[in-house]
Amino acid sequence: MSPAAARVAVIGGGPAGLMAAERLSAQGVEVDVFDAMPSVGRKFLMAGRGGLNLTHSEPAAPFLARYGERAPQVAPWLRALDAAALREWTHGLGIQTFVGSSGRVFPQEMKAAPLLRAWLARLRASGVRLHMRHRWLGWSPGSQPGAATLRFQTPEGLREHAADAVVLALGGGSWAKLGSDGTWVQGLQAHGIGVAPLRPANCGFDVAWSDHFRERNAGQPVKSVAMSCETGAGGKLARQGEFVISETGIEGSLVYALSAPLRDQIDAQGYATAMLDLAPDWPQEKVLAAVTHPRGSRSMSSHLQSRLGLIGVKAGLLRECATAEDFRDPERLGLRIKALPLRLLRARPIDEAISTAGGVAFDALDPGLMLRQVPGVFCAGEMLDWEAPTGGYLLTACMASAVVAAAGVVDFLRAGGRMPPAA
Repeated sequence: MSPAAARVAVIGGGPAGLMAAERLSAQGVEVDVFDAMPSVGRKFLMAGRGGLNLTHSEPAAPFLARYGERAPQVAPWLRALDAAALREWTHGLGIQTFVGSSGRVFPQEMKAAPLLRAWLARLRASGVRLHMRHRWLGWSPGSQPGAATLRFQTPEGLREHAADAVVLALGGGSWAKLGSDGTWVQGLQAHGIGVAPLRPANCGFDVAWSDHFRERNAGQPVKSVAMSCETGAGGKLARQGEFVISETGIEGSLVYALSAPLRDQIDAQGYATAMLDLAPDWPQEKVLAAVTHPRGSRSMSSHLQSRLGLIGVKAGLLRECATAEDFRDPERLGLRIKALPLRLLRARPIDEAISTAGGVAFDALDPGLMLRQVPGVFCAGEMLDWEAPTGGYLLTACMASAVVAAAGVVDFLRAGGRMPPAA
C-alpha cells in the first residue's frame, strides 16, 4: 500500500483527539475525526469560559507529582509534550500566552475560542476531515475489533468507515451534555478490555450543614484558608487557597486540589475529614496568644474579630464545626482555628465533576497506548485511568497522551507496511 492509503480514524473531537489528528496528519496519514456532538471541543470551550488554563509553569518534578500514583505512567507523556512545549505549540497557532500570579499559564486573550478556531483552521488546511454528529457504535458485525470497519449512528442513519488504525479519545464521564458521557465503557469491557470504574474527580463534596449556616453562607467564598487531609499512603496533603460554601457542601479550586484523597477516604470508610486552617498566615503560637488574651466583657465572636479578624463565613465555619466545649476553653478554640475538622459525607455526582478518575487500565495498553488485545486501536486523553487536579495539569496530560498515541499509530502502520520506514 502507498503511504497515502494509510487511513486513521480518530473518535472524539476534544483536545486529545485533535492533537492526535494533528500529529498523524503531519506524518502524511489520512485522518478522519468523528464526534457525536454538532461541533468539536465543547468541553474545551466550557473549560475556557472563565479563562482557559492551558498548563502550569512550575518545575518538572513538582509538575509530575501532581499526577499522584499515576506519575510513572504520565512521565513518558510529558517527555513527549511538556508544559514548555505546549506553550510553544500555542504560540505556533498565533496565540500568545502569559503566566499568572498563581503560576498558571493562560492565552493572552484568556479565551479558548480563538485558540480552537486557529487550531481547526490548521487541521483543515492539513487535510484532516471532521465528521460531526457521528456517534460511534463499535465495529461492524462480523468485523474484528482493530483496524477494521467502524459503525456510526448519524442523522442520516448508520454509516461505516474503514480505517487502518483507530485512536479513541472519548473523554471521561463528566459533563455528559458536552459529549463526555462514559458510554464507551461497556463497549470496551465487552471485548475484555480492563476499565476501572469512572469516579468523580475535581469535584465538590456534601456536608451536613445546619439550616442556619446554609441560609447565611451558601454561595459565599472562603478565602485565604488552608485545607489538609490524610492520603492513602499514610501521609498528609495540604494546600492553601479558597473554596465556596454550596447549598449541599463545599466546592472550588482548593477542594478540587484535594478531591482525590478525600474521595478515596469516603470510599474506604464512608466519610472523610478535611482539616481547615482559618488563619494560615498566623503561627499557632500567635493564634493562641490572640484567643487567650483577656477579652473583658466582649463576646467571643467580637473578641475573635478584634484579635484575629475572624468574621463572616470563617466565623460561621468555626461556630458550625467547633464544639461548645471548644468555645468554653480559649486554648482549645485556638487549636481549632488552626485545625478545624470538616466532615464530608460524599462526593457530588459524577456529572457535576470537572473530570473523572478511572478509565482504560494501563495494563491493557502497551507503551504506545495501543490496546494489547486489540491491535490497531489506541487510547488517549481522559478515558485512560489517571487523574490530576485543575491548574493546567489535566489539559497538558490529555494532549501529551495524544502525542504518544499518535507516535504509536505511526509505528504500528510502519510495522504493518502501511507507511514507509522512518527516514
